[in-house]
Amino acid sequence: MAGGKADNSKSKANTKGKEKEVKKETKLGLSVKKDDNFGEWYSEVVVNGEMIEYYDISGCYILRPWTMSIWEVMQAFFDAEIKKMNIKNCYFPLFVSPGVLQREKDHIEGFAPEVAWVTKSGNSDLDVPIAIRPTSETVMYPYYSKWIRGHRDLPLKLNQWCNVVRWEFSNPTPFIRSREFLWQEGHTAFASKTEADAEVLEILELYRRVYEEFLAVPVIKGQKSELEKFAGGLYTTSVEAFIPNSGRGIQGATSHCLGQNFAKMFEINFEDDKGEKAMVWQNSWAYSTRTIGVMVMVHGDDKGLVLPPKVAALQIIVIPVPYKDANTQAILDTCAATVSTLSAAGFRAEADLRDNYSPGWKYSHWEMKGVRAVRRDNFVKADIAIDGLVEKVKELLDDIQQSLLDSAKLKRDACVVVAKTWGEFAEALGQKKLILAPWCDEEEVEKDVKARTKGDMGAAKSLCSPFDQPELPEDTLCFASGKPAKKWTYWGRSY
Repeated sequence: MAGGKADNSKSKANTKGKEKEVKKETKLGLSVKKDDNFGEWYSEVVVNGEMIEYYDISGCYILRPWTMSIWEVMQAFFDAEIKKMNIKNCYFPLFVSPGVLQREKDHIEGFAPEVAWVTKSGNSDLDVPIAIRPTSETVMYPYYSKWIRGHRDLPLKLNQWCNVVRWEFSNPTPFIRSREFLWQEGHTAFASKTEADAEVLEILELYRRVYEEFLAVPVIKGQKSELEKFAGGLYTTSVEAFIPNSGRGIQGATSHCLGQNFAKMFEINFEDDKGEKAMVWQNSWAYSTRTIGVMVMVHGDDKGLVLPPKVAALQIIVIPVPYKDANTQAILDTCAATVSTLSAAGFRAEADLRDNYSPGWKYSHWEMKGVRAVRRDNFVKADIAIDGLVEKVKELLDDIQQSLLDSAKLKRDACVVVAKTWGEFAEALGQKKLILAPWCDEEEVEKDVKARTKGDMGAAKSLCSPFDQPELPEDTLCFASGKPAKKWTYWGRSY
């Protein structure tokens, strides 16, 4: 949102009674359109919008203040919500000893290709290499075994905000696939599976709220297949988003029930209220800065970033538009007063008073960064009187927030195709759709689907089986095997 009418001229601006030359204006805008080359468009948006800067190590990125402010908004919400659940924050070291990392065989096999190792100290080789955490189950659980002795020590519910490193991958993409990223990871232990199951869903609902209420991105809540679940866990639930322009699903966040597997490996036992020895039930759950990349992909347009007001670092930019014979100082004073009024009401507002750029250049600059010069959801312009400004701006920002979610949901839903046969599935996959298909829920069948769809764009896989299951008639057959279907599952290519 901005004040005044855009002036694209490069004439001299009259400020404080002195003639000042307008700075030679650099070219703004994107060189590619979102629909023409999505990958190039995305790379330009996150750089030109001042979200990230590329670093000299492949797969690593500098997160600029525009990004960190969005992360902090989500962090403030999520941290407050988990504190209501009596979950405490902590911090464990970045380094992992090989012996501890390899305690849980299935778990480390799932992460082995991604583990980075410290092998030297100065010019000397370390006697024992040290791993850098790809996740913290094996870092934390030896100490859970130490801290948990009896049923009164339960539940133990900890969370940490930290970075992790996952090294081995191809095609790095800012926010989506990076070698180091920020996240929160929660690790909890309970006396019963019932308690663990309940928390899995409670956390998953918080992740849905992060996406839908803050980022205005629609997601599907569901359960992962046995093939796609967290390595070493009992079952995995997730929120899944979809990027219409690339035709790919993306795992938004995960909430895992680990069962008692890690408790067995790390001997996390306790004496129950009957005096008998028992093993704890554990969960782990996480979301990362990937959330920000999903938001950019879903909402961005050919002018640049489109930021939902709830997470935008700057919700309102006020731009003075001087005109011939105007009292320039009075205009600047009014802009400053407007910012003060909006800031006092709790909005994130600033004025762009730079006198070496034209108003037109400023409009383009702030649009690239996702601050509205006009509404980007429907491109409607409107005049707002100073009287009632706060109320009107609140109404407008709330409307934009909801409009972005509604629009994203319409676009996502338009990509959903129900496929009941292999032919229908293959056709929909070729059209880059999100496919809902009846499935027999057999691991070998899923492996066969991956093998049959392998190609330059990557193989299809199951994304999740939605909790909100459509009706499944008794005679429904699996789209891939022809066996009796057990559930509806979303399939597609993914990031």
